[in-house]
Amino acid sequence: MITHGFTYIAVLIFFAGVLVMLEKKTNWKLFKFLPAIVLLYLLTMVLCTVGLWDLKATAGAYSGLKNNILYAMIGLMLLRCDIRQIIRLGPRMLGGFFSASASIAVAFIAVFAIMKGVLGAGAWKPLAALCGSWIGGSGNMIAVQAALDVNEGDMGYALVVDSIDYSIWVMFLFWAISFAPKFNKWTKSSTDAIDEVGNRLEAGAAKTDSTVTFPNLLLLLGGALIVSALAQLGGSAINKGVPFFDSATWTVLIVTVVGLVAAMTPAGKIAGSAELSNVLLYCVIALLASRANLMDLTDGHWWILSGFMILAIHGILLVGIAKLFKLDLFTIGVASLANIGGTASAPILAGAYRGPLVPVGILMALMGYVIGTFTALGVGQVMSLIAR
Repeated sequence: MITHGFTYIAVLIFFAGVLVMLEKKTNWKLFKFLPAIVLLYLLTMVLCTVGLWDLKATAGAYSGLKNNILYAMIGLMLLRCDIRQIIRLGPRMLGGFFSASASIAVAFIAVFAIMKGVLGAGAWKPLAALCGSWIGGSGNMIAVQAALDVNEGDMGYALVVDSIDYSIWVMFLFWAISFAPKFNKWTKSSTDAIDEVGNRLEAGAAKTDSTVTFPNLLLLLGGALIVSALAQLGGSAINKGVPFFDSATWTVLIVTVVGLVAAMTPAGKIAGSAELSNVLLYCVIALLASRANLMDLTDGHWWILSGFMILAIHGILLVGIAKLFKLDLFTIGVASLANIGGTASAPILAGAYRGPLVPVGILMALMGYVIGTFTALGVGQVMSLIAR
């Protein structure tokens, strides 16, 4: 059993690195259904369950590192979210994206109202964190978890649902591609505008310098850590004067605003923010999962069922919106996966329709990062009222 804090951290990061390397360097079909980040959730939880490390002895290393790199990660992720580029998607695709986001929010609230007797009144907090993931991404989930102070045991339920239900939904959306012509005929939609936007964004992306250099990485890392430190100081200071939110929530909001503003400056063009933010994301995911014991998930089957109910309501609402506003299957499918899967899977689905549409999937997913935390916190507040 590992009792030394540094050894515990080293094992987690090494394990994350091994999984990512296997995903990139092998052709294992397993990774098509369970990406490395999902396996990291599950397998790290298994290692915690079998007692590979002592939770009490390593608690100091966990608490001293998790939030500090979490806020740095959020800032780096948002550094890629230039609102000006996202607006270029046009009203049709932005409407599809926001329709997907709204339907997910409604589905979470409805399912909690139905299932709160089984899940427990306190389930609104991990559900809000899961909503952050299913509108934005893993980074948003962790941000909401920090803002609402969701304990690791309860987060285990959100992680299980995020892993199992998400994987099934991804497979379903890829399966649905073959029905695109019939669906588009049923909704009376056209894909001409989408093709034009995809070509334009791909041409613009080709002109951007994407060379990752040592100075870039060092500057980005130092800047992200400084933002993390100052935001935590600012969050604590604001909380004393404006206790409407706790200090963690204020910290997340500060980092989000700083990241979005910086994305529209030359800092947003520095290559390497995507790679570095992913490194920190995997570290934070490993840390979170390392405190979740699978033996504590006694009601896991109800959570998994609730996740499928959320996806079912989301899908039904989104199809109805597509019929009403004549949206094509590409728009609602990629919008759905941009919310639920983020940058890891939305571009792949977009590319499965047509290569030049990959940038559309990326920008939609980045939009999820922008609104995910705020929307999930709002959904959480509504669910907290229902829980009373």
